[in-house]
Amino acid sequence: MVAIIIVIIATTIFLMNHTGDCLILRNGRTGNILASYPMEEGGEFSVRFMHSVNKSTVEDRYRIENGKIVVYETVYYNFGAGVQTEVEDGQTLTYGEDGSMIVSGFDKPIPDLSYNVSPVYDHILSVNGEEISLRQLCGKDRFVTFSYEKGKK
Repeated sequence: MVAIIIVIIATTIFLMNHTGDCLILRNGRTGNILASYPMEEGGEFSVRFMHSVNKSTVEDRYRIENGKIVVYETVYYNFGAGVQTEVEDGQTLTYGEDGSMIVSGFDKPIPDLSYNVSPVYDHILSVNGEEISLRQLCGKDRFVTFSYEKGKK
């Protein structure tokens, strides 16, 4: 009977403290964790924002590959100042049903992914089927960093 109780207690402690892999958002100036989202290898997320110069929506799409954040495509709605205007070697340009221009084939690890959340336009994080306003989460004119960490809650 004591052995069963010990197993139950040990299992409860393990489950309460079990950690998984997460996408972590931090205040870029203080390092304080603002949010964490469960994410496994191959998981994807994106950040959508209004480009400050081009004045059109841009969406950067990322996935987790080999434990790193990798940008794999960007969605534009208007070419012009401040956005990529040429497709480079290994990249492809396709068009979405909504008229978007999708440039893919970057597959570039981004070790220090960060965004400065605009005081004018919001940045929207799409992760795990949710859309999160970075202005609401972080505040206006804030610097936020993203990292992929194993064994976090």
